[in-house]
Amino acid sequence: MKKRKKRFLVVLIPMILIVIVAAVTLGVPLYQKYSYGTDRADLGEHYGVSGDMSAIILQNDQLPRQALVRDGRCYFDMDTVKAYLTEGFFYDSSYNGGCLMYTTAMETYEVCDGASSYSVSGVMTDLGFPLTLRENDKLYVSADYLRMFATFTVDIYDKHVQLYTQWGNTHEMRMVTRDTWIREKGGIKSPILRDVEKGETVELIEAMEEWSKVKTSDGIIGYIENKRMSITEPYVDMAPAAPALPEYTSVMLDTKVDLGFHPIYGVAGNDTIGEALSEAVGMNVIAPTWISLMDNEGNFRNFGTAEYVNRAHQSGVRVWAVVDNFNYANENGIDIDETYLLSDTPRRRQLASDLVAAVTAIGADGINFDFEGIPEESGVYFVQFLREISVLCRQSGLCLSTDNQVPYEFNSFYRLDLQGQFVDYVLIMGYDEHYPSGGVAGSVASIGFVQNGLNMTLAKVPSQKIINAVPFYTVLWTTKDGQTSGQYITLVNQADFLARVGQTPVWDDETAQNYVEWREGTTLYQLWLEDTQSITAKLNVMNTMDLGGVGAWRIGYGNADVWNLLRLYTYGQ
Repeated sequence: MKKRKKRFLVVLIPMILIVIVAAVTLGVPLYQKYSYGTDRADLGEHYGVSGDMSAIILQNDQLPRQALVRDGRCYFDMDTVKAYLTEGFFYDSSYNGGCLMYTTAMETYEVCDGASSYSVSGVMTDLGFPLTLRENDKLYVSADYLRMFATFTVDIYDKHVQLYTQWGNTHEMRMVTRDTWIREKGGIKSPILRDVEKGETVELIEAMEEWSKVKTSDGIIGYIENKRMSITEPYVDMAPAAPALPEYTSVMLDTKVDLGFHPIYGVAGNDTIGEALSEAVGMNVIAPTWISLMDNEGNFRNFGTAEYVNRAHQSGVRVWAVVDNFNYANENGIDIDETYLLSDTPRRRQLASDLVAAVTAIGADGINFDFEGIPEESGVYFVQFLREISVLCRQSGLCLSTDNQVPYEFNSFYRLDLQGQFVDYVLIMGYDEHYPSGGVAGSVASIGFVQNGLNMTLAKVPSQKIINAVPFYTVLWTTKDGQTSGQYITLVNQADFLARVGQTPVWDDETAQNYVEWREGTTLYQLWLEDTQSITAKLNVMNTMDLGGVGAWRIGYGNADVWNLLRLYTYGQ
């Protein structure tokens, strides 16, 4: 009996050992495969940050930018500020050793580099911490200071900051039903970002079959198993209080604008005011080309007189003095360096002050800026110049307007979207679709060109602030031996010209203009006319857009019929 028992044990023990070895051999991989991983992610590596830098989570997305966290305060670099918070800041590295400025509707705030205080209207206010910091050749601005000018919230966490700039959305929420972890990816082996306790509420970002992408209350975005969460009440976020900044007010007419540009190339040109008023029946704003920049220091010539203004006012017409950057320069063969002139804060501000003083001294009603052909690098300085002079105009009761080409990508640095905030009227020069020096024959202002230009402007500027200017001229195109050239013909002279050449135009639906072409030998002549029909087509398009008014280039080029069309558009009678 004992021998049988021993033989049984001899057989059983190896079998048990074999089973144990097999269980270990198979079980360990199975355990390793199906057990929850405990490796923890390095948050610095996870967010790609080190030192004092923190990742920026905007809403639910990590930005390709970083914030500086110093002494418990968050600082954003200027590119981040402009891209996501506000474009109102302007920085001058040479002014007061480096100065950050923010121009509101009525004043400019200034902060010197590294200072804990800001000044406005000469009054200093100390906030007790650096408002700006310079790190790695970047200027960073304190979020606490930024809140004075932009509406946002920011919370500081480990290696990241949570930034919100949008509110009013409904967020789907989940309740964590047992202690678990939030992981970098959906999978039990994915590194742990942090522990999540039972009862915590997380925001659902993306639901999947077994895992869901969620965000914790401290802004960590990762993945939690669905079986460890349950649906709970949705959350609607509410916007924080907006900064208490003065509102932009506008000096605007109580009816549509009917503007005529009046070329004045010398003081004697003011004597033609009577003829201009007689021609432009219905015009309520006249814009004489009085003021032109003379150099890079901000000096300008001015042909304006109080007598001219008085004559206009007696006829119920307002006067907007035109300021340009090209007439004097072209006459004298010089170039105006707008970057040099406008990038220097004292020089820029002196020009603004001098212009407002010159215009108010003769009793004019507004300033119209016609700064054409400025280089792209001047755009930021031109916009700041307009911001600053808009404050002076608002304080003086002057109407501020600008002349702009039809907006395209190549001239986007004129920033019609920003002009639309602080300029009273944005005038679009709805012409020069084709021009003599361009070398390509075509319409000066086809209906498609006008409509597209206005649609692009309406996407950036409130409709009531938009004035569309129409051309009282066209171009006679001549093509010979493969070369195309053009010369201007005024609307008032077109009929006589066509009679002389014995040609009769035909209406072209595509351009909404009368068109004529003829040959003399090997020379081709082409003419897209501007007349009552083409102007009517443009005004009909404008009528559908609730614009602020119409302009015309220029007085002296039109006739009674087209001026009467503008009057009907403006007043409806």
